[in-house]
Amino acid sequence: MKVMSIKSLRGFAAYFASLVHETVRDDPLTAARHQTFIAQRILAGLLALCVFPVYLVLAGKPSLLGALVFLWFLTPIALAYFVSRTGKLQTAHLISAINFAGLITFSAWLTGGISSFLLPWLVVVPIEAALASNRRVVLWSMLASLTGVIVLAAGSGLGAVPPAHPFPFPQSVLMSFGLLTAALYGAGIALSVQLVHRKSDDFMRMGEERYRLLAENATDMITRHDERGRVIFASLASQQLLGAPASVLAGNGLFERVHVADRPAYLTALSRAQIDNQPMAVEFRLRRQGDSGPDDYIWAEMRCRPVRQMQGDGAARSVVAITRDISERKAQEAELLRARDSAESASRAKTQFLANMSHELRTPLNAVIGFSEILSRELFGRLGEDRYRDYARLIHESGGHLLNVVNDILDMSKIEAGKFNILKEPFDVGTLLKSCVDIVGPTAEQKSLSLEVEMPVGMPELLADKRACKQMLLNVLSNAIKFTDEGGRVHLSAHEVDGAVHLRVRDTGIGIAEKDLPNLGNPFVQADNSYDRSYDGAGLGLSVVKGLARLHGGRLEIESQLGEGTTVTVILPKAECRLPAEPIETEKVETATAA
Repeated sequence: MKVMSIKSLRGFAAYFASLVHETVRDDPLTAARHQTFIAQRILAGLLALCVFPVYLVLAGKPSLLGALVFLWFLTPIALAYFVSRTGKLQTAHLISAINFAGLITFSAWLTGGISSFLLPWLVVVPIEAALASNRRVVLWSMLASLTGVIVLAAGSGLGAVPPAHPFPFPQSVLMSFGLLTAALYGAGIALSVQLVHRKSDDFMRMGEERYRLLAENATDMITRHDERGRVIFASLASQQLLGAPASVLAGNGLFERVHVADRPAYLTALSRAQIDNQPMAVEFRLRRQGDSGPDDYIWAEMRCRPVRQMQGDGAARSVVAITRDISERKAQEAELLRARDSAESASRAKTQFLANMSHELRTPLNAVIGFSEILSRELFGRLGEDRYRDYARLIHESGGHLLNVVNDILDMSKIEAGKFNILKEPFDVGTLLKSCVDIVGPTAEQKSLSLEVEMPVGMPELLADKRACKQMLLNVLSNAIKFTDEGGRVHLSAHEVDGAVHLRVRDTGIGIAEKDLPNLGNPFVQADNSYDRSYDGAGLGLSVVKGLARLHGGRLEIESQLGEGTTVTVILPKAECRLPAEPIETEKVETATAA
């Protein structure tokens, strides 16, 4: 039987717990308050239902007014439903107190007024309101009870109270019944208050134990600081972090271990956490007590957060901080900075080396190209053997190719060093395109390529460095011709799109793999041409184009698919453009040679 009763009680507790609103279920203490309120109101309503048959036996058939009063006694069930559905406990307590006082006052008015045996129940109203733990609810309940007493006293004094319904018991018995039931209900309220307080104490002890275990076993040091920044609590991790017990850090002990140069930042973080009421983080050096040798400093990071705790004299402000050793991270950051400085220094040295080497190579190359051209033209007489003329031609072509590479290296080094001078001037875009086509046209004819140029009407003049723009287009066109097989097509166009001039070169060449696209435009980087290694180059052409476009405030875009061709677009902003005096007609020039 005992086991069954325990199971029944647990079943009732689980049922009432399921009626608690979902917004407070995560807070055990608040959920317990809601559960107590709901259980009391449901049990009070059920008790009213149980008392009704007794009332019928004692008083007989009730009048309409009596039936309304009985229905009034069932309102606690409605309040329980209200709390279960909304979670507004304070509002429900206030309504319950006023409703309870009104119900007792009305019932006492019908049963003798100020001499009614129900009068002691008015004392229970503010006692029950104490469960709300809200001063406003208690004050309103006291006001409602006092109002009920005043109304009953005034009604009895003025003779306005109706005659009391005759009961088959003397007045002394009824008064004893009223006092006894009120005392029992008050005792139940006291038990409920004690139960809530016990649960509150249990939750507080559990929370303190939980946080104590966290603080004692955390590897980071946890400290609590008062409004002046003094330490009022330090966790045991201080021994591991600073080699000193927590008691040594109390008061200004932690502040005295902060490096002198970092103390302003340390105090500022604690102060701003309190004043601004927001989390703060700061890094500083802490003196660590050596086990046997001298003390040394470690880098520490402190993250502090403001907290408020209610005390007897009001709310006290404090700051909780978590401090960890970041010496290893600081060493890594310093190493990264050294590596970055070293890399930047090496990059500068490389750029200077390339510039010097380019100048050193350009002078002898000019001589090689010049003399090989003289030999090829036989300006000072015939060479005799045709083989010599072929050798001279090869020397001239190889020297020209090497000179182009050297020029690209020199331009790239100037761009990286920020020494490439841009001379802006207005020029006709159409003339630029035709000039580039005239230069690369013979090469396209040798490969039997279709070379097209297209430009719409009203193309604005471009305010930019004409030589740099020509170099960009020639580099892109040369790449397109180089990587397009015989019988293919290379299309050059210029358009104004969204306030910018787009110079676009589209070919039907071998294309570029998607994985290689992000790396194109970096110096000395070529796409993986393992599918076709018949194309040479140093990987500088597109990097020069990208650098020159950025110097003009523009950018380079590359779209390609392996085996289906490539589209390269040089985009220059509209801020660098102006409309020409006369519109240029749309023109399409095609250079094609039959295979």
